[in-house]
Amino acid sequence: MASNAPEKTFRIGLVSASVFVNEIDGDGGKRTIRNVNLQRRYRDGDDWKSSTSFGLADLPVALRVLQLAQAYVEEREAEVNS
Repeated sequence: MASNAPEKTFRIGLVSASVFVNEIDGDGGKRTIRNVNLQRRYRDGDDWKSSTSFGLADLPVALRVLQLAQAYVEEREAEVNS
């Protein structure tokens, strides 16, 4: 993928995990690497902002969106390697 847009985003409430794809050149040729970005949205006055800091109440939701992202990446990796 050439764009900076995520391949897939999992969102529950204000917490999201986005999967990004990077193509890298390695010894064996091109390789696809997926990375996950975790963030929480919040309001600051009239503006929406993002943070990578999570309070205790955010952690169960953060864990769940990370589990969803993990399953997605594992499935894609299995497709690539099979």
